[in-house]
Amino acid sequence: MMERQTLREEVISVNRVVKVVAGGKRLRFRAVVVAGDENGQVGLGIGKALEVADAIAKATQDARRHLVRLPLIDCTIPHEIIGKQGASRILLKPAAPGTGVVAGSAARIVLSVAGVKDVLAKSLGSNNSLNLAKATFHALTSLCDPRMVARARGLPLRSVWAYPRLPAYPLESEETPPVVPSPEAGKLPETVEEEV
Repeated sequence: MMERQTLREEVISVNRVVKVVAGGKRLRFRAVVVAGDENGQVGLGIGKALEVADAIAKATQDARRHLVRLPLIDCTIPHEIIGKQGASRILLKPAAPGTGVVAGSAARIVLSVAGVKDVLAKSLGSNNSLNLAKATFHALTSLCDPRMVARARGLPLRSVWAYPRLPAYPLESEETPPVVPSPEAGKLPETVEEEV
C-alpha cells in the first residue's frame, strides 16, 4: 500500500468576488492556497465557492494537483530569476546559508512551503496577492537544473556550474557525457532562387 505524502498547506488569501448577472450580483469566495512538502516540492491552487470552507477545500485540491519539483541547492535556488504574472514581477536571488527568507506577503508563504530557507526576493510591480503568488510560482518553476543545462549545451558540468554543491535530487549522473552535435546542425539551408 502506498503512503500518502504529508504536505503543508497555507492559505495565502480569501477574497469575496462578485459576478454581475441580469438578476443582480452573485457573491462568491475565492481562496488561494499553496501546498508543499518543504523539501523542494510545491503547488499553487485557486478555488471559488459560495462558502469559505468549500473555496479553501477546492484550492487545496487544486494545489495538490499541480505539485512540481524544484532544483534546490542547500535550501536556496540555483540562480537569479524574475517571475512575471500580470502587473506583478518578482526578483528571486540565491542567498548564503543563514540568511532566511527575505520576502514579503504571498512570496514568503510560497517560498517557505516550497522548502526554500535562504533567498532574497523583491517585488518589482503590483503587490496583488494572487498575481504575486503566481509570479513567485512561475519563477520557481522556471529554475534550471545545472545538470540539464550542461547536457543541453554539450559541456562538462563544472564548466556550467562552479559551485561545489548540486541540487538534492538526482536527475542524472554528475558527469554528463557531452552531446555530439549532428553534422547538419551548423549548416544553413540552401537558398532557393525563384524563376521569374
